[in-house]
Amino acid sequence: MTTATRPDLDPDVVSESEETLRLIAAYRKLRRAERRRVARRASPELRSALAEVEYAIALERSPGSMAVTLTDGMEMQAPHLALIDQLFQRMARGESIKALITMPPRHGKSQRAARWAPLWYLARHPDHRVMIASYGADLAEEHSRWIRDAIKTYGPRIGLALHAGSQAAARFDLADPATGDRLRGGLVAAGVGGGLTGKGAHLAIVDDPIKDAADAESPTLRRRLWSWWTAVINTRLEPTGSILVIQTRWHEQDLAGRLLEGQDADDWIRLDLPAICDSEDDPLGRPIGAALWPKRFNRRTLAKFRKAVGERVWWSLYQQKPRPLEGGVWKWPWITDNRITPVAFRGVDLSRIVVAVDHAGGADDVNDETGLIAAGRTTDGHLYVVADRSDRMGADTWGHEACRLALDVEADAIIVEDNFGGDMAKQIVTQAWKELAEQGETKGRLMPAIIEVHAKQGKRLRAEPIAQLYAQGLVHHVGEHPRFEGQLVTWIPGMDSPDRMDAGVHALTELADPAAAPTTSGSYGDNRLAGRR
Repeated sequence: MTTATRPDLDPDVVSESEETLRLIAAYRKLRRAERRRVARRASPELRSALAEVEYAIALERSPGSMAVTLTDGMEMQAPHLALIDQLFQRMARGESIKALITMPPRHGKSQRAARWAPLWYLARHPDHRVMIASYGADLAEEHSRWIRDAIKTYGPRIGLALHAGSQAAARFDLADPATGDRLRGGLVAAGVGGGLTGKGAHLAIVDDPIKDAADAESPTLRRRLWSWWTAVINTRLEPTGSILVIQTRWHEQDLAGRLLEGQDADDWIRLDLPAICDSEDDPLGRPIGAALWPKRFNRRTLAKFRKAVGERVWWSLYQQKPRPLEGGVWKWPWITDNRITPVAFRGVDLSRIVVAVDHAGGADDVNDETGLIAAGRTTDGHLYVVADRSDRMGADTWGHEACRLALDVEADAIIVEDNFGGDMAKQIVTQAWKELAEQGETKGRLMPAIIEVHAKQGKRLRAEPIAQLYAQGLVHHVGEHPRFEGQLVTWIPGMDSPDRMDAGVHALTELADPAAAPTTSGSYGDNRLAGRR
């Protein structure tokens, strides 16, 4: 029987109610400014109804909006937390994504990503399963207990209810708020290394997978974490599910480091949020030197943290650029004390710029890393490392990438080793330049000179003179080059020298050698250095 035929309902009242519902539905589709204009013109009765709609919209908008609304503004919001909200909004809309967020401690990451966000997500999808994992079962269970208790407190306001027979701290199911019937949705929590048996997850959240520096430095624990990642988390995710990893960096080979080096690294959305902005492509668009959350931790406060924790911890936990322990030749202060920002570098006039390649020499070179470093010098003998584009590249790739880097930095020479295959390396670069020219990428520029070097000296004999230039404060890194720098400070004589280090040494040796190509435009017959000092 329809409501229109019930004798106890006035048709006019029914019609008015239906019209109100239509108005509210149309109102929800308006932008915020338009809704405000409508509310100002509404009758007192309608304005009261619209206030309730606004409350519901605030709860639905984002995890941060829900948090602020339910806590009457006690829960803080910030631009970097809004970026986390945006990822969860995409997941709730049905996108299947992988997201990696790296940010410093005490900046609200766990409260937002492992508590409010999954609560908000379940309110949008009470039929979905959520998994939360942390370095220990206690922390994961603490997150789960918080969400469970929040459902008990706020459930009627956000449309969630717990099933009477499943309310454990580490695992609970949801129920229909009206009938109490069990729904398919719920949450399960476990520590890294623990089991996550049972139903699969539509959303998996890994928060702080490493406990402390001691665990991060343990190769055994890092291997155990990676095995758990591949064997447990990935096998429990639904085909259309999403996964989010949020952590502070502890080690260059921690979970984030392994993910960024993996074969599917390009599939991950990365939000790298250092405490102090040090990159021009900052996700928040901050100027270099700006704090991440200045209302809570301004630059003066962060400077105190830096002094208290030391440089290595600062760069790892706060700047998300983990640095390994020093080896026997390079020292961290030689790099950090003489670093120059990209902004300050704009005022530097380089007399020469070179690109150096340390290419793989075996048949399986596609699986090895090719060192690709660009560096320059000024007439007063100061050297600048301007780019590191090293990567795993085969012979069909590294030639083109070396030429592209040379174009980007306007290099006058490309340095290659002739140890493997005679003049093969020179031929690869020459052919790559020819192909780029045919495609129009060179824009008519002269091909850089190709300088072949033969690494006949021992690794230590080639590296130590360059290390001394660092010690004298004559080498400056333009911005951050974490992996290149890590190879420098961990290299000990007697070890095989790594690719990035070798390429950097080749470039800086060429620039530092007074007998190398002179730094005046007249030294090249084609005037390729014209205009440089």
